[in-house]
Amino acid sequence: MIRVLYLLAWLACVVYSTVPSFWFMIHPFAEHWRTRRHNPYLVLVTVWAGLWALVAWITFPWRLIAFYQARISWIPAATLLALGFWLYTQAAKKFSRGQLGGLPEVRGHHEQRLVTEGIRAHVRHPVYLAHLCEMLAWSIGSGLAVCWGLTAFAMVTGAVMIRMEDRELESRFGGDYREYRTRVPALFPRMF
Repeated sequence: MIRVLYLLAWLACVVYSTVPSFWFMIHPFAEHWRTRRHNPYLVLVTVWAGLWALVAWITFPWRLIAFYQARISWIPAATLLALGFWLYTQAAKKFSRGQLGGLPEVRGHHEQRLVTEGIRAHVRHPVYLAHLCEMLAWSIGSGLAVCWGLTAFAMVTGAVMIRMEDRELESRFGGDYREYRTRVPALFPRMF
């Protein structure tokens, strides 16, 4: 059973750690993707799956090295997993599938509206917070060194991604986004 959990933890962290890379393929090159006649997601998702394979290949030798093994660590992990899934469901409200998948960026003709209600009234990037919760859950639960390393990598690249996305959203929505950004934190909601 523990080997199955290790495998799931490692693979989940492999996929989540490449989310910023997927974003970096889309956003800085949005104008390029908009000029393509064919669906850019065929290329983007194929390259992203290739990144999963590359990261899995690179981290394969360390996939079973654990800092610790404690069944009790799955309690906070389960809490974080549940929180992550809840954040995903909340982030999907008031947001179309196209918006969640980045269609406005690669297909400029899709609806572009600034959503600042629901979960986004408390955190600007709830999907990225959900990703972080999921990665932390797998890292805490499994104790795997590779999961902790991939989580750290995702946090660094994710911070860059969020800064870039904030600049892009400001250029798209102007003063409305600037006001929203000053009022609502990027990842960690204010408690009071």
